[in-house]
Amino acid sequence: MSKAAELAALIGSGQAQTGRNLVDNGDFQIFQRATSTASITGEAYPAADRFKTNMSDAGTFTMSQSTTVPSGQGFGYSLKMDCTAADASVAAGSYMSIDHRIEASRLQKLSWGTSSAKNLTISFWVRSNLTGSFVLEFLHGETTVYNSNTYTIDAANTWEKKIITISGYTATAINNDDGIGLYIFWWLQTGSTYSSGTTTNDTWHTTQANRGAGLTVDLGTSTDNEFYLTGVQLEIGDVATPFEHSDHHTQLMRCRRYYQKLSGNSYFGGFVTYQGATSYYHQVIPQMRAAPTVTQYAVRNHSSGATANANANYSGIDGVNLPLDGAGGSDTHGSHINQSYIEMKAEL
Repeated sequence: MSKAAELAALIGSGQAQTGRNLVDNGDFQIFQRATSTASITGEAYPAADRFKTNMSDAGTFTMSQSTTVPSGQGFGYSLKMDCTAADASVAAGSYMSIDHRIEASRLQKLSWGTSSAKNLTISFWVRSNLTGSFVLEFLHGETTVYNSNTYTIDAANTWEKKIITISGYTATAINNDDGIGLYIFWWLQTGSTYSSGTTTNDTWHTTQANRGAGLTVDLGTSTDNEFYLTGVQLEIGDVATPFEHSDHHTQLMRCRRYYQKLSGNSYFGGFVTYQGATSYYHQVIPQMRAAPTVTQYAVRNHSSGATANANANYSGIDGVNLPLDGAGGSDTHGSHINQSYIEMKAEL
């Protein structure tokens, strides 16, 4: 098919429209927590917004924002996973993956759970010192069915683009709510519990042993190992279109639906309220997925100069109440807001 014919087909199918990428922060512009986080050994959102580590007995890693990117593709950053302490003995239950979770309400246009269920195509760029077979897996957010797919990295330390298409799931619908509609896992290590079964490319299944079947590499067995990822795009249909680049502000606001980290100089606006002898600053925030868990860090009491943590007494999807100094600075749980930073979590 010529480029012109391909573009015409995309326009006709609706795939050429903007907003087609269902993945947030797929070009890794946004690292609100930190641009590098070390000593990762388990499940966490360590650094890159919207991308989570899942691991057990898999070694120790650093996640960072890297400027190593594929040439000529318009990317400024990538996600880097670097093994810093190896675990050469892979137990049956060992595993490691990076995952991305997509909110269910965004996926209603897939029409899953009906005979009109739409296919999905994911494209991404990867690079590693390891060559061999890797596994990318989808997990339905409303029922325990998996779609596991292998891809290969053919050349060490070389960027390669991968494209995988999966069939729409006709048996179970995705709820129209703010829960998890779909998981995407990049498997990087697995023990026999998750890999002793059969490789099942684009087959929806329920067998744990098939989930990582076909994975021939293990990122956690040597401190020489590293894995890079960028240009992640998930879209409806059977064709991978060019990556949809968007500006930093657009990506940041999408990520702030799930996580926000505000310094004392980054408030959007608010007003002081009173509750008994204690005053609170009501902080207006961009609307989040759900009422966030709120923590203030490095809070400084006006009179003593001591530091403490003081959580909000109220949080909603569009605002939180943050404790202020009481009269004369004697309120021991109070704080000067401009001397703290505030973390709000509403992650999937």
